[in-house]
Amino acid sequence: MLQDAESPALASPSVEKIICIVGPTASGKTDLALRLAPRIGGELVSADMGQMYRELDAGTAKPPGSWAGGVYASAGVPIHLVDILDPSEATDAGRFASLAGKALRSILERGKRPILVGGSGLYLRALIEGLDPLPPRDPALRERLQALAESRGRPWLHQELARRDPVAAARIPGNNLQRVVRALEICELTGKPASSQRTSARREPLLDASYIGLKLDRSVLLDRIARRAASMFPEMIAELRRMVPSRFTGTEPGFRALGYPQALACSLGGMSEAEGLRSMIADTSAYAKRQATWFRRQTPAAWLEPETALETALKLAAHA
Repeated sequence: MLQDAESPALASPSVEKIICIVGPTASGKTDLALRLAPRIGGELVSADMGQMYRELDAGTAKPPGSWAGGVYASAGVPIHLVDILDPSEATDAGRFASLAGKALRSILERGKRPILVGGSGLYLRALIEGLDPLPPRDPALRERLQALAESRGRPWLHQELARRDPVAAARIPGNNLQRVVRALEICELTGKPASSQRTSARREPLLDASYIGLKLDRSVLLDRIARRAASMFPEMIAELRRMVPSRFTGTEPGFRALGYPQALACSLGGMSEAEGLRSMIADTSAYAKRQATWFRRQTPAAWLEPETALETALKLAAHA
């Protein structure tokens, strides 16, 4: 886990502000960022866990693009932290902050404007404010906890977390094995609940950031989520059939990206496509609600309709 002392303090009062485009999934963040970037000499840094993984394309809403000169680009706009990890590689907020910090330094050194875009509030907060100091990972302990999840089931492991740290268990979905394991690992290594070691107090930002939040009427957003999921889901299943079990087991970290557990179950015959799609839409809708709540509480964003956001973003960038 990235410690506070290692956080990438890139900005100073003389450094141009970093633009952060945030909001719930399917609200149009990447589209806005790609329209804004050419107007201000910007490059994107994706704050989306799923987009970091190679081969997971159908369900992660990566903007269509290609690699040239070691940089992924869409419509001529470089997008950093896309397609950089194998599905078997783990990632978290600390690793994202480290990688994103390097990308920001590179962008600024070339005289370009960084545009952070994504819906992972924890990832953005880790980069901009730093993380609470927590114990490093213990591979042996993690292996034991993961073995327990396999032998007794993920619900059992989540119940064990609820016994030791009910606050953390209430915040972490039972099927999010990585976060459950990390919380139990912290409990075991420190003898204290993980929730007691994470502060919700705001810190002095390490980076000078201006936020633009995209808002949509709830019914419109839910319709967009359902339509997008329906268009994605068949190819997600086909994608996984090409990968599992020929090259992956399906338990790798990349496959926890939104919608992929359902697509995996369908690809292996454990769930009908209709059931899987309904479950993906329900999970995505619930996630979008959590995202909107988090960003409204945790960021000083100017909340705008997607149709009117570009002009406001241009004015904000001009005064940054």
